[in-house]
Amino acid sequence: MKKVMIVLIAILLIIAGAGTAGYMYIKSMLPNGDGNNDIAEGYYLNFKSDAPMEMKYSQPGDYATAYTEFPSDNESIGKVRVWYPAELTVTEKRWPMIMVVNASGTPAASYEPFFPRLASWGFIVVGNEDGQAGNGETASITLDFMLNIPSDSVLNGKIDYENMGVIGYSQGGAGAICALTNFENGKNYKTIFTGSAAYPTLAKNMGWEYDASKITVPYFMCAGTGKSDDSGTDPEKGFGGVSPLSALVENYGKVSDSVTKVRGRAVGAEHEQMLARSDGYMTAWMLWQLAGDEEAGAVFIGENAEILHNANWQDVEKNS
Repeated sequence: MKKVMIVLIAILLIIAGAGTAGYMYIKSMLPNGDGNNDIAEGYYLNFKSDAPMEMKYSQPGDYATAYTEFPSDNESIGKVRVWYPAELTVTEKRWPMIMVVNASGTPAASYEPFFPRLASWGFIVVGNEDGQAGNGETASITLDFMLNIPSDSVLNGKIDYENMGVIGYSQGGAGAICALTNFENGKNYKTIFTGSAAYPTLAKNMGWEYDASKITVPYFMCAGTGKSDDSGTDPEKGFGGVSPLSALVENYGKVSDSVTKVRGRAVGAEHEQMLARSDGYMTAWMLWQLAGDEEAGAVFIGENAEILHNANWQDVEKNS
């Protein structure tokens, strides 16, 4: 993963100074390799936190998981891949669903252990094989498939369509916002999480343009404090990192104050580390928003919210 991210960051440095004629060529150079090699089996065992809720939700939940997949006519999607609680097959319960939008060059197959860990908390978790998902189109197509799941599928009648969320990292963060706001079926999502989403100008130049002011569902956004996410340079004048603090502040400010929203940065985390570093609080957010889990909500709610007093996090702002 580190090699892939070094290549990506080098490309983004060029993009920051590239004109319209140049960025389409650079776009074609984005990595399409094997992806996030840091997310190996048991990756969560390497995570440590003194904050009890962050530690708890970074680990697997109580449900054993199972897997199914569906072929797609869309070449970029390849397969619709779904992880779910194994208990689903023996209960009438409907389960909340999370759509995952891939980062650059990282099809779901390249970070597969991420999905069953999240599913073990009681979610149906959906991915695909698109390594260039920033405009949200393949996420939207995948959602259409899930909204019309085949009648002979084990998932038929088991998806809680009233409780669906979308998440994404890096390019996939821009893709998650686009999937939510630029496509008609995005109205089905109840909440969104992004980790180190490409900042607005970079996303626009890459063809992933989004407008955070269109977000009307609860939103948790985060990034790392490392140089790859925030170089300390004005992102409108040079490469500011993939997801600088100024972009988080801008996006947070664009979302209406009537919407529950949280922003924060993982201390010392580089861009390529953000999936693992934000895993615990991403999971807590989804449990709160999609399953009504009050214990998970305590991470974010009130003056005693754990995220406010966790040394792993800084630059936190919230309105809940």
